[in-house]
Amino acid sequence: MAGDRELIGGLPRPVWLGAFALVTFLSFPVGGGGFDLGALVSWLGPVLLVMGLRGLAPRRAALLAFGAGLLAHSAVLHWIYVVTVTYGHAHPAIGVVAPVGLAAYIAAHTALFGGLAARLEERGLAGPLPLAAAWTAIDHLRSFSLSGFPWATLGYAQHENPALLGLATLTGVYGLSFVTVAGGLAFADLAADPRRRRGWAALGVVLALHGLGIVAGRDSPGWRDVEQVRVAVLQGNIDQGVKWSEAWAERTLTIYEELTREAAAEGARVVVWPETAVPGSINTNPALRARLGALARGSGASLVVGGVGVEPVPGGRLFFDSAFVFADDGSERGRYDKAHLVPFGEYVPLRDLLGRFFSAVARGIASADVSAGEGPQSLAIPVGDATVPAGVPICYELLFPDLMRRFVGEGAGVLFAITNDAWYGRTGAPHQFLAITALRSAENRVWTARAANTGVSAFIDHRGRVVQRTGIFERGFLVQDVPLRPPPVGGTFYTQRGDVFAWGCWIGAAGAALWRGRRHRKGDSQA
Repeated sequence: MAGDRELIGGLPRPVWLGAFALVTFLSFPVGGGGFDLGALVSWLGPVLLVMGLRGLAPRRAALLAFGAGLLAHSAVLHWIYVVTVTYGHAHPAIGVVAPVGLAAYIAAHTALFGGLAARLEERGLAGPLPLAAAWTAIDHLRSFSLSGFPWATLGYAQHENPALLGLATLTGVYGLSFVTVAGGLAFADLAADPRRRRGWAALGVVLALHGLGIVAGRDSPGWRDVEQVRVAVLQGNIDQGVKWSEAWAERTLTIYEELTREAAAEGARVVVWPETAVPGSINTNPALRARLGALARGSGASLVVGGVGVEPVPGGRLFFDSAFVFADDGSERGRYDKAHLVPFGEYVPLRDLLGRFFSAVARGIASADVSAGEGPQSLAIPVGDATVPAGVPICYELLFPDLMRRFVGEGAGVLFAITNDAWYGRTGAPHQFLAITALRSAENRVWTARAANTGVSAFIDHRGRVVQRTGIFERGFLVQDVPLRPPPVGGTFYTQRGDVFAWGCWIGAAGAALWRGRRHRKGDSQA
C-alpha cells in the first residue's frame, strides 16, 4: 500500500484531506448572513476525501478519515462554543472541547466510510456508485446511532437545487447525499480517464435521478384549489441571557402580545409563537393561561404557543418542552410535548453515571431533566368553524426525517415548526437549521411556518423553497397565506415508506463488498 507521504495526483495526501475539511465547512451556510456555497462546492468534498485515502489499507484509511472528519466538523460545529459558554455559562475549556467532542461523533462515521472505501478499493469496487451507496448508508446511520445527530448531512448542501428537492419526496435527504457523492466521483473518474465505463454509468444514474426529481417535484392537480389559512410567525428576539429572567417575564409577554395583535390586524387566523416563548408554565398557572386565552379571543386568532409543560408525579414533577393551542374563542384545545430531546442539552444520558460530571444546558425553568413526549401527532387548530390539521415539531426534532414524516402520516396538512435559535448567536447555525427545515417540507410536500425566537423565522413552501424569511436578531413577524396539503392523507412516497432508499444503499454497499470478497476467497482456495 502507498505511504502517507506519497503524492496523489501530484499533491501530498494531507493537502487532499485538508481541502476536504475546508470544502465540508463551506458546504453549509457560514456566518450570521448565511453565506452559502453548498450547491457549488459540496460535489468536491467526497472526491477530495477519496483521493486523500487512495492506496491506503482500511485501518490507516479509517484513521486518516477520522482526523479529516474531526477537523471538518469541528469547524462546521464551531457554534457549539456559543451554546456552551456564552449562554450555557460553561468554562471556556468546555466550550472548546464540546464542538470537538461532538465532531468526533461525526468523524467516527467518516472513519467508517474511509475504512469501507479502502476495502472496496482493495476489491476493485471503489467506483462512484458503490462509494455513493456507502456514504449514504453512513449518513443514514448518523440519524439514529447513539440517539442520532444528523447535522450537516451532505444532502442538505443541495437545499437550493430544485431538481433534487423534488427527489426528496421519494428518497428523503439521503437521495441528495447519494447524488452529490456519485456525481462528484463520476466527474472525477471521467476527468482521469474519459473511457471509464463506471464513470459514465454513474453519470447516467445521476442525470436520471435529477430527471426523476424534476418529475416528482411537479405539483399534482390537487394543489390547484387547495384550502388556505392565513398564518403569522412571531419573532420576539428575546436574548437568551435574559429569556428566563423574572425581571424580563412581563416584558417578554408584552412583546409577544403586541406582535400577536399586529399580526391579527393583518388578517392572520393562526399565530405561531417560538419554542418556550412563554417564560413560565402555562398548564400550572391559571392566570397565565387565562391571559393567553384572552389574547386569542381578543385578537380573533388561534395561537400556537411554545411553553413549558409541567405534570405532577409522585415525588416531584415532570417538565416538558411543549406547544399549547388556544382557539380563537379563548379555550385551550391541545398540547404537543417534544418527543426527541437534545442529549446534554435537555437531559443527561446515563444520568446515574454521567450526572456527576455534566448538567443539561437548556432546561430553562426545569429543575430536573426535560421529559420526552409520546411522539408525533396531528393537532386540530381551530380556525372559525373549521380546524386545520397541523404538526408542531419543536426545534431538535426537525433534524430527524423519519420522525418528521410521521407528523404528516398522522394527518398534518401543514407544519408549524417552533424553535429557539438564540443559542447559536451570530453564526451560520440558524441558516444551516433553516436548510434542514426546508428539506422536511420537500420530503413531505407540506408548507412549513417556522417561528424562531431570534431567527431565522420563515415560510417554506411544499417544494422546500423559502418564500419569506426574517434576518437574525431582529424583532417582527411574517404573515403568509399557507396552502394545506391536499388529500389523500398519507403524503409522499417518502412520507409513506420512509428510508427505503437509504436501506437500499445499505444493502448495495454491503452486498458489493461481500460478493467480491467471496470471489476472492474462492480464487484463493483454488490457487
